[in-house]
Amino acid sequence: MKTFYGCGLFILTACPFSIQAGGIDALERFLATTTSFQSEFSQSTYGPSSKMPQTLEGNVAILKPGKFRWEVTAPYAQLAVGDGEQVWLFDPELEQITRRKMDIALSASPAALLVGKRDILRQFELTEEEKADTEGISWVNASPKNKENFENIRVGFHANGQLAGMELLDTFGQITTLRFHNPQQNPRLPTRLFIFTPPEGMEVIESD
Repeated sequence: MKTFYGCGLFILTACPFSIQAGGIDALERFLATTTSFQSEFSQSTYGPSSKMPQTLEGNVAILKPGKFRWEVTAPYAQLAVGDGEQVWLFDPELEQITRRKMDIALSASPAALLVGKRDILRQFELTEEEKADTEGISWVNASPKNKENFENIRVGFHANGQLAGMELLDTFGQITTLRFHNPQQNPRLPTRLFIFTPPEGMEVIESD
């Protein structure tokens, strides 16, 4: 089953820290210093009873405030584009387009933590894990105050400030693991990346 996570969507190469920074400090630094971002990503989703994960690969681009492009390239094509006002979800194989209002689509979502401003943290309860894991990644748990879609979101940072990945637990018991590769912080991004024009003749489904 194909699943969109908004942007999961959804990452930075920050100035190096002289010491291992905690997860909350790293997350706040990311929100305060990042205006744009792009990276490759890999994603694995485990269902409550599945033994084999669903795996995806693709690219993500972010331009604050509120614009993003989350493009799945393998094993199939899928696209989510946020233009600052609306989020477009496009499945070429199904020839299906869905459009949602930005504030509804991103509320208390993983994408909101990456696309939003620093005050987005008010929508989450933050707790820091005491020690970095065996890979040296510091994790912060961001529990949405509105648990309509997600029970918990973990955000991990390397010691040098780079965002290592995210782990998402949704309300259906699915666990999604994201890892970011070759990230770039604050690159110049063309505005065309964040514009979506529906193919001619294809129906657009409005979603609340």
